[in-house]
Amino acid sequence: MLETTKVRAISLDLDDTLWPVWPTIRRAEQALHDWLAAHAPATARLFADTTALRAVREEIERLRPDLRSDLSALRRESIRLALQRAGDAPGLAEPAFEVFFEHRQRVELFDDALPCLRKLAARYPLISLSNGNADVQRVGIGGFFRAAISAASFGAAKPDARIFEAAAQAAGVAVHEVLHVGDDAALDFMGARRCGMQAVWVNRDARPWPQADAAHAPAPQSVVTDLHQLCERLGLS
Repeated sequence: MLETTKVRAISLDLDDTLWPVWPTIRRAEQALHDWLAAHAPATARLFADTTALRAVREEIERLRPDLRSDLSALRRESIRLALQRAGDAPGLAEPAFEVFFEHRQRVELFDDALPCLRKLAARYPLISLSNGNADVQRVGIGGFFRAAISAASFGAAKPDARIFEAAAQAAGVAVHEVLHVGDDAALDFMGARRCGMQAVWVNRDARPWPQADAAHAPAPQSVVTDLHQLCERLGLS
């Protein structure tokens, strides 16, 4: 069970913890396609189906394992490859990516996110800890966080223990004094627990505990269906 008296800082995942990520990505991909239609029409035609462009991104991930923790670089290079294959100028990859990235920051927060961030930040130093490429400053919630650590900027992704340790260091506390909060059972909950942190699994849609993790650990008791429940567990209701 959660030992609230030992919590001196909180690290928070972003995508699917503070906002639903896939609606954001779909809107950003549509904005990218609209831009390509105006500036690189051959690419827009060849990759009219966004799943085709995602397939190119998966190809880049296989070809460039060094970029696996940098989603922005993967996206940019997948756009570049798509441009090359369609016969458009590969130099358009940079402005095309900026269009995608701008819209990727236009998230729609869960209703509980802002009120709970206010409560949490008033009590604890907060560190954002994400494998994604959302920018808390551009999203508009940067003021709640003491630091923002991404897999791309740090060079390692969850569940690597080093990125959790970096969050503790940024908060100025020991690893065991950090409570990590996130939606991914393996990357967030199990990653944090293996590192020595307490952890809360945010399970908004009643997903079963993944069988892959069931072999290593039972379903956690520290589960919340939204951030209001998290604040209640911490005595912040």
